[in-house]
Amino acid sequence: MTSELTGQDRVELDLGAVAGVSDRGLRHHRNEDAMAVRRVTRSAEVIAVVCDGVSTSDNPDVASRTAATTAADALLEAREGGADPITATHRAIAAAAEAVAALERPKEESDTGRPPACTFVSAVVTDETITVGWVGDSRAYWLTAPAEKSACMTLDDAWAAQMVAAGHLTEEEAHNHKMAHVLMAWLGANAGEIRPHVVTFRPEGPGVVVVCSDGLWNYVPSAEELAEITLSSSLESPMEAARVLTQRALDDGGRDNITVVIVPFPQGHAGQRP
Repeated sequence: MTSELTGQDRVELDLGAVAGVSDRGLRHHRNEDAMAVRRVTRSAEVIAVVCDGVSTSDNPDVASRTAATTAADALLEAREGGADPITATHRAIAAAAEAVAALERPKEESDTGRPPACTFVSAVVTDETITVGWVGDSRAYWLTAPAEKSACMTLDDAWAAQMVAAGHLTEEEAHNHKMAHVLMAWLGANAGEIRPHVVTFRPEGPGVVVVCSDGLWNYVPSAEELAEITLSSSLESPMEAARVLTQRALDDGGRDNITVVIVPFPQGHAGQRP
């Protein structure tokens, strides 16, 4: 089963145990986010991809759509071909990077001088593991009970995160700095050498994977808070959880595009509480 939804002010994708919402937000004139979901036919495995177009580049909506679709297709092909999730994720990010880098530049009158670009995050969710890959500052979270055991599974390729990781600034100092959201890595023709991050987690019990753009985490960055807001509804109704989180971002200002995909873990056990 395949699905991708992009380029509209508000789109909702509900496959029962997996669901997503992508919303333009309140300030952008278009939705430059994209999401894509695939189901591996030989198992209950789910593939989810979220990409966020870099607004200062040319045609960022095309970049995010191209990356999400290309990566989701590549992940599906690799997994159905027997590749392990880590290998499949590396192949998918490489394919997405190549596809975005090859995009045509817009006509001169609309050319900002920066080729199409986007961030990237993916999750391959099986009955035993969660494999996450990313480039940029789109994120994946693991939510479980008790909420304090929830965690962000990614580390932003952004100035603030690097300053904190290096011990130069506190988290509060870094995220209040004017450079906080400056990207250090992305997909695009001007991205230079792309060094994707790929990690695999083996949860001890049931929970929920949230794959999202910064339009959500700018308002709710804490995994514990995300769990407190949505964990109970996420397992019963992923669609309701995605709507709740999207609405939270809108209520708090909605200054960016918002995309949220909810994937219960393990697959095939929706309704099982952690």
